[in-house]
Amino acid sequence: MKIREIQLKNFKRFSDTTITDIPIAARLVMLVGPNGSGKSSLIDAVQTWHRQHWAQSGNWDQTYHLKQMPGVTGNWDNSVKVVFHDPQPTNEDDRRKAVYVRSAYRNDPEFQYDNLSRVEPAVREFRINRMIDNDQAVGNNYRRLVSLAFEHLFERADPKLTIGEFREQSIGEIRDAMQRLFPDLVLNSLGNPLYSGTFRFDKGDSKAFLYKNLSGGEKAAFDLLLDILIKRKEFDDTAFFIDEPEAHMSPGLQGALIQELFNVIPDNSQLWIATHSVGMMRRSREFAQGNSGSVVFLDFDGQNFDIPVILRPNEPDRPFWKRAMQIALDDLAGYVTPEQVMLCEGNQRDGGKDFDAECYNEIFKTEFPEVVFMGVGNVDDVQNDPRGVRRLISALAPGVRIAGVIDRDDRTNEEITALQARQIKVLSRRTIESYLLDDFVLSKICEKFGQSELAYQLLSAKSDALRSSIAAGGPQDDLKRPSGDIYNAAKRLFPNQKLGSDARAFMKGICAPLIRPGTPIYAELSNDIFAR
Repeated sequence: MKIREIQLKNFKRFSDTTITDIPIAARLVMLVGPNGSGKSSLIDAVQTWHRQHWAQSGNWDQTYHLKQMPGVTGNWDNSVKVVFHDPQPTNEDDRRKAVYVRSAYRNDPEFQYDNLSRVEPAVREFRINRMIDNDQAVGNNYRRLVSLAFEHLFERADPKLTIGEFREQSIGEIRDAMQRLFPDLVLNSLGNPLYSGTFRFDKGDSKAFLYKNLSGGEKAAFDLLLDILIKRKEFDDTAFFIDEPEAHMSPGLQGALIQELFNVIPDNSQLWIATHSVGMMRRSREFAQGNSGSVVFLDFDGQNFDIPVILRPNEPDRPFWKRAMQIALDDLAGYVTPEQVMLCEGNQRDGGKDFDAECYNEIFKTEFPEVVFMGVGNVDDVQNDPRGVRRLISALAPGVRIAGVIDRDDRTNEEITALQARQIKVLSRRTIESYLLDDFVLSKICEKFGQSELAYQLLSAKSDALRSSIAAGGPQDDLKRPSGDIYNAAKRLFPNQKLGSDARAFMKGICAPLIRPGTPIYAELSNDIFAR
């Protein structure tokens, strides 16, 4: 079932509101707006209409559902109307499965069962009546999964089915979905349903630990995925509503979860999400770009629902996304947008950040948290900006200061003066490696590993490596070329330490964190880049 229109009169937040023109192609409907703007109330309205009108199991609460305003009267029959694209179903079970709702109060911290019992069809299960009710589903879904598994085993399974195949059919789908979200978390089994029955997981060295030991984010994601994966066979023609699915999750996990939910809902269903999550909105934008017409956005921000309102899907343009991000980030927005961007040499390779930028960001993260270093390519890209990076940053983040920083290499003082006049800072040493492999830093490495006496050997190895480089035609002040030999010398002196897989990993992970405020090498590098 796919919803086309929702009409609300004197229901909670809404006096006279019509949400309309939801296209039949829409599989994901994003309800975006700040707290208190009416997103949850809309889901409450659809839940109330469905329970009263088609499921005959509702409970109208005048003090909760009715708009609290002098002189206002009403009931469920004239407060909410839901119109579908599809013909109205006539079968009772088809009506029951037309709408499925999860509230924001999903909390099922632990459960264990010691017996088996038959579970009624999911379309006849009602856990909550209002969106403020606690929505516990994991324990019931465990019982449902066990019940369905044994029903399949004894009534329909191939007689040659092995135990391993039986377990794979029972938990394989939810196990794989969870591993895509948490690569190190593996759903182990259903445990023993007759004795302390619960989901069991593996993680690292921990084996078969109980569901109750999952983190809050792991439980939240598991709850929503398990619920839809189990019930989508019965709810195969349904408008699913989930209020704030991002609870307890980081932005990256939020985006990954909505990807999984979007993929598992049946083809003839809709997924309505009420959220102000950065991760979910960002991923939904990617869906909208890659699946034309399948994603729509309803913007609740700034709407006055005390007067008649007609709300239609928004065009997700720049003003919309700016408002959405401001809602999601709130006071953090100022911290996310840097005050200054320093363009430096280097390219992103294999999806990872470039070397120079990562080193600078690590070194200056304490004293200059408002500054972000970003690699843009070769030295010409920093100096002349042929790809228009500066213009793009200025357009996306007006007011951000932009400058550049490059290695000195063989530049003359006159060249450096000219570059600095164009807001391009030039290191006083040849390359960034000259700072990372400074004698002070190498001595600090020996001190860090509790073997200060080895500093002389490491510095001697550095001198030998530099001499060999010079003999081969390298510049006298170039530590980039011999950096591999210096790294190998450190590996020989500290065979039991993890120094990184190559010289760059060594300099980025071991050397850069040792260049800290208060040290001479930090003062020199900081002066090169930030001196007015």
